[in-house]
Amino acid sequence: MPTATAEAHPNIAFIKYWGNRDHEARIPSNGSLSMNLAGLVTRTTVTFRPDLPGDRLILHGHHVRGRGLARVVRVLDRVRLWSGLHWHAEVRSENNFPTGAGVASSAAAFAALAVAAAAAAGLDLPPRDLSRLARLGSGSACRSVPPGFVEWLPGSSDEDSFAVSIAPPEHWALADCIALVSQRHKAVGSTEGHRLAETSPLQNARVADAPRRLAVCRAAILQRDFDALAEIVEADCHIMHAVMQTSRPPLIYWTPTTLAVMHAVRRWRREGLPVAYTIDAGPNVHVLCPQEKASEVKARLLRLRGVRQVLVATPGGGARLVGEK
Repeated sequence: MPTATAEAHPNIAFIKYWGNRDHEARIPSNGSLSMNLAGLVTRTTVTFRPDLPGDRLILHGHHVRGRGLARVVRVLDRVRLWSGLHWHAEVRSENNFPTGAGVASSAAAFAALAVAAAAAAGLDLPPRDLSRLARLGSGSACRSVPPGFVEWLPGSSDEDSFAVSIAPPEHWALADCIALVSQRHKAVGSTEGHRLAETSPLQNARVADAPRRLAVCRAAILQRDFDALAEIVEADCHIMHAVMQTSRPPLIYWTPTTLAVMHAVRRWRREGLPVAYTIDAGPNVHVLCPQEKASEVKARLLRLRGVRQVLVATPGGGARLVGEK
């Protein structure tokens, strides 16, 4: 039976993806920039079987049905269309970091699914098409396919909306110290949240200014300018959460500990420590710093009341096929 296993990393968006021009195809309202996170891994095995009556998803040993399975089926249907293979598939997936808590678990999951499913079906797809395929399951997953520092070119259709690497992982020795303040699955997922973005009176202004923020962030990455990166990343984070908090109904992901971490990071930076924060759709805070400062930043974060755990990630590679253990 045709089978393949792939691994992928989640990513942290420096310039955020929030809102779609086309929800069905996940064509974003604006481009985005991110960094893949080495050390955090989703591992997915796809096996096409002639005896299955339908596709099957097993996440951490538990069968998943409903909306989660439907998103996987959408990717598998595209693989079957492109390959001509008509068997259903068993998908087994697991990750070594929290699922559904704002650490981009879906990005890693669907990037790994795209690479494994395509290989299992005998497709030899270029990175551009693997990125498009991953996007069908989760928009940000398209950014976890290429390596290192990645830009999602928003495009206007399925064919031209995909992500590309703008710099390899070794380009800049950054670290992302992820302060986990909650590992609970968030009540409103990103898929639902993207649909609410257009209800905010601030979304149009956010999208209109996105090209400027992308240009500033892209230059900061290419020039390895941490001060410039810190300023634009925090600004973009607040703009996205302002849209969330003014949507109808409002989405408020922050907790008191989230705010405490943000205030601490700003204080540390005033004192001379090179740090910056950003927050995806969840309560956990990503604290960026040069790699040589990661141990100090982790220790400081762990001393803050309410921070349960700190994960440290460095720039990671792209989604890839792996051999079975």
